[in-house]
Amino acid sequence: MHYIRRPSWHLSESAATPESVFMNRRAFLAGAVGAAALAAAPGAAEARPAEIPWTPEAPRNPAYADAGRPVTRERVNAAYNNFYEFGSHKKIASAAQALKSDPWTVEIDGLCAHPQRIGFEDLVKKMPVEERVYRHRCVEAWSMVVPWIGFPLAELVKLAEPTSDAKFVRFETAADRDAMPGLRQRWYPWPYTEGVTIEEAMNPLPFMVTGAYGKTLHKQFGAPMRLHLPWKFGFKSLKSITRISFTADRPVGFWEELQASEYGFWANVNPEVPHPRWSQARERVLGTDEKIPTQLFNGYGEEVAHLYKGKEDLGRALWM
Repeated sequence: MHYIRRPSWHLSESAATPESVFMNRRAFLAGAVGAAALAAAPGAAEARPAEIPWTPEAPRNPAYADAGRPVTRERVNAAYNNFYEFGSHKKIASAAQALKSDPWTVEIDGLCAHPQRIGFEDLVKKMPVEERVYRHRCVEAWSMVVPWIGFPLAELVKLAEPTSDAKFVRFETAADRDAMPGLRQRWYPWPYTEGVTIEEAMNPLPFMVTGAYGKTLHKQFGAPMRLHLPWKFGFKSLKSITRISFTADRPVGFWEELQASEYGFWANVNPEVPHPRWSQARERVLGTDEKIPTQLFNGYGEEVAHLYKGKEDLGRALWM
């Protein structure tokens, strides 16, 4: 049973765009709990609404039933993606179909009681799979809203049972040189890595995504499993995860290694702290001409602001 909380950004059902208007629910193909057909995920050209009734394999969590604004259309989202392993532009959907996402193994290691190599389907079977509608804010000052399917990162942390010495969780993305042409760009510090603190990982918001729009995850979205941290800039939410490590040392992320003054470890959304090369005060809503004010912590401050109490001495670093 889910406890229904009403966060500060929540709208009443009468104020929100009706679900029947902004999206058609889809079936989560062949079971969100044990999907084995991820390699057949469609590209952008095929990402069109399907008139399939919603099935109960991935029930919607009522605490995250809407994000305060309409869901971004699937075909828009599926055709506009950052995935540098397949190219440094947004139109990588076709190239991303080369990703070999089935079978898929995830390694859990480091300072934990239960290190293991586990198949993606076996991992998902151990998890409480659900749907959450989350906002996503890119550091490039555009945003979207996505109905993700997956499970709380906190549940995976509990499965691994980190030791008291583990202070951080480090994530690593696939690096398949045969399928990913971007890896030929040797000036990038491949593989793509990111990290969060244990306290951030155990917060209810971080979500291990295994599907979207009622389907298994499109390859350009980061199949078969990606991370989503809705209060942080999007580069923290890495895709196609192959390794999750518990460590005493703070990880240095992919973009932080390249340019720490622009893409730091914390990367919390703050409209009052500009990127060195552009403002973060407003954001372009993907698929529209609308520009809206950006909210502190992307509007999720009620859930996460307490994580940063006592870190005021970090100042601007908390937003970089």
